[in-house]
Amino acid sequence: MFYISGARLVGDEQVRIASTKIDGIGPKKAIQVRYRLGISGNIKIKELTKYQIDQIEQMIGQDHVVHWELKRGERADIERLISISCYRGIRYQDGSPLRGQRTHTNARTCRKLIRK
Repeated sequence: MFYISGARLVGDEQVRIASTKIDGIGPKKAIQVRYRLGISGNIKIKELTKYQIDQIEQMIGQDHVVHWELKRGERADIERLISISCYRGIRYQDGSPLRGQRTHTNARTCRKLIRK
């Protein structure tokens, strides 16, 4: 197992596929990072050197918002919506669907919280 930016990566996967397991890195960003470092397309995580892994982690940390920073930012956005008491904030507090979904027959997991 290899750890990059707090995500556990499997050694048998290609670099571009494995790096998408990091929160905040999608397929496009994974390919960009690989090209900028000059890493081959078919190379697997277990074939990387320690230096290349450090380079990947350093580049991802500098250029992209990932893992804890991303989750912290999302939580701050939700708390802001709740604090200003907008419609979405109230729905977040209640645990109800936010974007106009039907609740009469669907959204069962949300309605469990309401029924109790």
